[in-house]
Amino acid sequence: MLRIAIIGAGRIGHVHAATTAAHPEAQLTLVCDPAGDAAQALAGSYGARACTQAEDVFADPQVDAVVIGSPTPLHIPHLLAAARAGKAVLCEKPIALSIQDVDAARAELESVTTPVMFGFNRRFDPSFAAVRAAVEAGRIGALEQLTIISRDPAAPPVEYIKVSGGIFRDMTIHDFDTARFFLGPITEVHAFGQNLDPAIAAAGDFDAAVVTLRAASGAVATIINNRHCAAGYDQRLEASGPDGALLAENIRATTVRLSNAQVTDAQEPYLDFFLERYADAYRLELSAFIEAVESGSAVSPTITDAIEALRLAEAATQSARTGAPVRLG
Repeated sequence: MLRIAIIGAGRIGHVHAATTAAHPEAQLTLVCDPAGDAAQALAGSYGARACTQAEDVFADPQVDAVVIGSPTPLHIPHLLAAARAGKAVLCEKPIALSIQDVDAARAELESVTTPVMFGFNRRFDPSFAAVRAAVEAGRIGALEQLTIISRDPAAPPVEYIKVSGGIFRDMTIHDFDTARFFLGPITEVHAFGQNLDPAIAAAGDFDAAVVTLRAASGAVATIINNRHCAAGYDQRLEASGPDGALLAENIRATTVRLSNAQVTDAQEPYLDFFLERYADAYRLELSAFIEAVESGSAVSPTITDAIEALRLAEAATQSARTGAPVRLG
């Protein structure tokens, strides 16, 4: 049993708590949040202990690993503190809000020897993973084009958007990691941000975006994001090559279709949000983390993956603000 502590009792903390408590090889030991009531409530749901200070997590000898779901500015400090304490880490994205924050801690990050895995859970989604496996097996020939569609059912509160780091760091960053996972190193970023929602525009962010990425191989990825989608959580992926195409479609609660005098082949809406759509991905992500920790094998996604995804997010932000593509060294 890997004894796991979770830092952060917000929405993502609840996701990780449920996944950890349900895993046969994990034990939810401790939940930490400055809001003591929130920590107590979440911990109590699974028979775990609660605390309000992250330092208590790092000092606890009954904690083997830490899931970091604290606010983004605390990701690097909490990651490093856990590593110094000899605890394995599963850290939520993004690694930081800026590359400057990464650079300030780069020496310490590069010296980390404990397992540190980042929560880019799209890599573990069964459909997306199956598409990548087929690409790697040469089923469509050399990958030429990758299209990623990710639309949320509704925008988060404006107060959250103001502190999120913007759509490219908060939302698109999952898609940046997916693109790198499929295509390898990215050499050019061209992003177009949209301001069709006045409240989000007033908060200094975009409500939708289209990003084009050029890979070192010459392949191109197109990412389509929107904070609004009336049909639900729209999550699709297409990989195309000279010998064919692979598509991962949306998931619905059932496969039932209705045909009558008004509609034909009508289906249910897409699953409501990431909690439902990526439930399997969170479970498989935790399994991969536990296996790596217990076997001593390499973790993935790594700190380097997290840094590169943030670098793409910053390049996309710059491109969307200036209207010019950004070349990466």
